[in-house]
Amino acid sequence: MKKTVIALLVLALAAAYHFDLTSYLSFEAIRGQLDNARAEAAAEPLFVGFLLFGIYTAVTALSIPGAVPLTLLTGAIFGLGWGTLIVSFASTLGATLAFLVARYLLRAYLEKRFGSTFNKINAAMEGEGARYLFSLRLVPLFPFFLINLLMGLTRIPTLKFYWISQLGMLPGTLVYVNAGSSLAELESPAGILSLEMFLAFALIALLPWVSKWLLGWMDGRRVYKGFERPAKFDTNMAVIGAGAGGLVSSYIAAAVKARVTLIEGAEMGGDCLNRGCVPSKALIRAGSVVRAIESAEKFGIKGRAEVDFPAVMRQVRQVIAEVEPHDSVERYSGLGVDCVQGWARFVDPWTLEIAQQGKVSRLTAENIVIATGAKPRQLSIEGLVDELTLTSDSLWDYLSSLDKAPEHLAILGSGPVAIELAQALNRLGVKITLVVRSERILKREPAEAAELVQAQLQVEGVEMLFGAQVTKASSTERAVLTVHHATGESQVIADRVLFALGREASMAGLGLEELGVDTSEVRLNDLLQTHFPHIYAVGDLAGPHQFTHAAAHQAWYASVNALFGKFKSFKVDYSLIPRVTFSDPQIAAVGMTADEAEQRSIDYEVTRFDLEELDRAIAEGEARGYIEVMTASGSDKILGVTITAPEAGDLLGIFCVAMRHKLGLNKLLSVVHAYPTMNEASKYVAGNWKRAHQPERLLKLTRWWFNRRLKA
Repeated sequence: MKKTVIALLVLALAAAYHFDLTSYLSFEAIRGQLDNARAEAAAEPLFVGFLLFGIYTAVTALSIPGAVPLTLLTGAIFGLGWGTLIVSFASTLGATLAFLVARYLLRAYLEKRFGSTFNKINAAMEGEGARYLFSLRLVPLFPFFLINLLMGLTRIPTLKFYWISQLGMLPGTLVYVNAGSSLAELESPAGILSLEMFLAFALIALLPWVSKWLLGWMDGRRVYKGFERPAKFDTNMAVIGAGAGGLVSSYIAAAVKARVTLIEGAEMGGDCLNRGCVPSKALIRAGSVVRAIESAEKFGIKGRAEVDFPAVMRQVRQVIAEVEPHDSVERYSGLGVDCVQGWARFVDPWTLEIAQQGKVSRLTAENIVIATGAKPRQLSIEGLVDELTLTSDSLWDYLSSLDKAPEHLAILGSGPVAIELAQALNRLGVKITLVVRSERILKREPAEAAELVQAQLQVEGVEMLFGAQVTKASSTERAVLTVHHATGESQVIADRVLFALGREASMAGLGLEELGVDTSEVRLNDLLQTHFPHIYAVGDLAGPHQFTHAAAHQAWYASVNALFGKFKSFKVDYSLIPRVTFSDPQIAAVGMTADEAEQRSIDYEVTRFDLEELDRAIAEGEARGYIEVMTASGSDKILGVTITAPEAGDLLGIFCVAMRHKLGLNKLLSVVHAYPTMNEASKYVAGNWKRAHQPERLLKLTRWWFNRRLKA
């Protein structure tokens, strides 16, 4: 069908130029035939009207020059009223036909070839497409035929394109049709529009943008109704919460010499330093040392690990203490941040009440960033007392209070936190039962990667119950759970039950409800603004990625938008947020997944390299796992990467750099790595892609050439 359409278009254009039909559409030719045309119209107005309508539609649809003279002729024959009606509908219909032809013939190919670029264009068109199109239609300086074709390549709906085009072209149509009444006196079409007229059109084109500003101003008036903005402020930006998002927001504000106040009621460093990333990675490291000793025999070394659990927990606390200065009041005060110890609560959108050791003070801020983090989700299980339950927050105090490792922990959950803690604690001598509601762990990750981790956990002795649900519980000195699961029913007797079921936004105590803000869920726009445009949110509170590095990423957008948004704002970009599950083997990923590519109708290829072929991995005795790189079909452009390997998080780095700076696999293939290192794997996967895309014709030619040389 496409071939037929192309053939018809080529035939029509070839005929138009072969028979010099465009000469009949020139300004001079139409003005020369004006008297005859008026006579014909006087005799048969309906016929001439429909004829002009058809010719005008065809000329516009085929993007043939001649629309302006035809508009003048229509005005000269039919006057302002009927002339405008004919030209307005004919031009819009023709434009829509050209739009549809471009969409039908080219859009699918270009989206496949330049998928991510077109995704960004379509995202912009979805939000601002109507405004862009209307502005372009209002200014006669922009070639209308080009607008028709380019808009056809986007995903703007056809009906929207039609009515905006008709409305946007109407002022120009009126001017040209009206000028047609003086066609005989005009020397050229250029005489229709003066400089003043062009300026008028340009001002009209600004109307959508002025309207946007006006609507924003009106929305602001509505949002802030009932609140009085302070005449002056104590600080340019206040930040509530000193976790990763709050610390980075404060740092950026101080770096550009804004006055910034950082308010924290608990510990500097937030969850990451005190209850999350830092202690968990120290615990994982301790577990991996045990694993290395237990598996040393394959290297010809005999030995057995003896775990001093209290000493392990002292080491975890020592690690926190050594990292703590990086997030301390002293460091941030030295950077120019005003650090305040206390609990903040909103009095009005710009005023915070801060409770500090029995005293209460107030602070007014021009902009506010909320970075209060998230809290662990918990289940209410009848018969299970709170004293026997733990979360990823309370776990550390519990473990530190023990004089020996707990005998048995039941962990409810199957995400990264559950898996990391289950494996680390199991290696340190704690019996672990993992209660998994679904049929496998790590549902967000590819099935093969999750299966490798699951198999390793089972080899190490972690008990895993799938399709599981706690149906009954009782509490004595230990928790007794009756668990119904895929293979039957089990009774689990554990020292404690650890809930590792994800985290939810922590907004309690901020007083936002009293300002009319619905806190049942966090609603942010692409600029990270909340209900009040001068209040932003970042980090685990904001989502969608609850990672320390994602919080820092958001902090840049929030702080820059807050401080410089009057001049330029930036929409947050989540396309290249890496994620790592620090299990053994690790799972690391960045970019698009196969499911996301299919949802966006992006054709892709997957190139794989198995680490069992990597010399360094073999030497380390860790020849397991793989790298998979997803590229756009027929291109080396990297769309997404998944790595399953003992050090997958570190191996992912080079791909993050490549994707950020738009370097394809050909560029990675040219990098020289030291031998033997794990990072050579990135070059080998690029080599696999290259072999799958060899220039077969060129290789046939070189084969012929070398064979010829032998015969010579």
